Amino acid sequence: MYTKKEYLRHLLLFIVTFICTTLAGGEWLFGRSVLSSEKPLTWEYFVRSMAFSIPFIGILLVHELGHLFTSLRLKVKASLPIFLPFWLGFMGMPSIGTMGAVIKMKAFVNSRRKFFDIGVAGPLAGFVIALAVLFFGFTHLPEADFIYEIHPEYMDPDYDPDQEEIINIQLGQNLLFYGMENLLADPEKMPNMSEVIHYPYLFAGYLALFFTALNLLPIGQLDGGHIIFGLFPRHHKQISLVFYIAFLFFAGLGVVNPYLEPTYLYIALPIYIGFLYICFKKSGFPRQTKWTIVLAIVSIQYALTYAFPHLQGYEGWLLYAFLLGRVLGLEHPPVQDGTRLDRPRKIVAWVAIIIFIICFTPRPFMIS
Repeated sequence: MYTKKEYLRHLLLFIVTFICTTLAGGEWLFGRSVLSSEKPLTWEYFVRSMAFSIPFIGILLVHELGHLFTSLRLKVKASLPIFLPFWLGFMGMPSIGTMGAVIKMKAFVNSRRKFFDIGVAGPLAGFVIALAVLFFGFTHLPEADFIYEIHPEYMDPDYDPDQEEIINIQLGQNLLFYGMENLLADPEKMPNMSEVIHYPYLFAGYLALFFTALNLLPIGQLDGGHIIFGLFPRHHKQISLVFYIAFLFFAGLGVVNPYLEPTYLYIALPIYIGFLYICFKKSGFPRQTKWTIVLAIVSIQYALTYAFPHLQGYEGWLLYAFLLGRVLGLEHPPVQDGTRLDRPRKIVAWVAIIIFIICFTPRPFMIS
């Protein structure tokens, strides 16, 4: 079914992505880099960093294989998993070594049920493995003094982190991670959310939940969009647009703040309005409707931040919102066979929606 050239190309991308995530793991777990002279990433630490890359890449692989095997079972042609390496360590910037993985559909999917089965299989498969990784991580935490291996300066009684010019990355909370932490973890060994990046299984599992939630957003042609299309075929477009507007609204909340310098506002406000308009490129709305929605979003955001100056969304979502609205689109492709989902599929759909709710992190990475 696949040529030797295809196998070789996809295997090469997988290997490069694995190496990149292992390099990134060395940076997150031990603060070591191949480009650092003070704390170099030696072969020993490269191997130890695989404790992050193996479960993380493994979860992504299982997710994509869920899509692929379901496609093959339904006789829908699809590509092998395409892994996307993305490592910024050579620039001295943090990254996780990958932008994820995808499979490409090579045939027209003409059935609502097929779209649903293929869409839901990936998140469910990856979620099960993520649960196992997190369970192991929470129940096998190292001793509390493990953190001194990465941060020996913590042992200095005069150490004051506020005096250090360092990048602090704190992970946000989602319902599942919070619940598993309180049910499974030893409180004396559990790190705070700014130190979880040094614990390979917890960090890999956290990132897996992050990607699972992204895929399950009920928008357009994401996996969550396929699920909503299966459950509510007549109202999919409205649901997708409402969630997208809400997602975009939260992402940009605080970007335009009336308490910022007027000079900054004069420059930032037109750019931000133009950006929002571009995000609705593939919404299907006429131009006047797009402008109405964009100006309404900005006006409400401005009013809210005027009343509550410290109200803040998450600007990190703006890039993803741009990709959804400008590149992927917000509508679901039509199908010839519109047979409704049967009862078992509807149950699976609602399970997937619950998984989205418990995995979604409003502010996943807070950098200061």
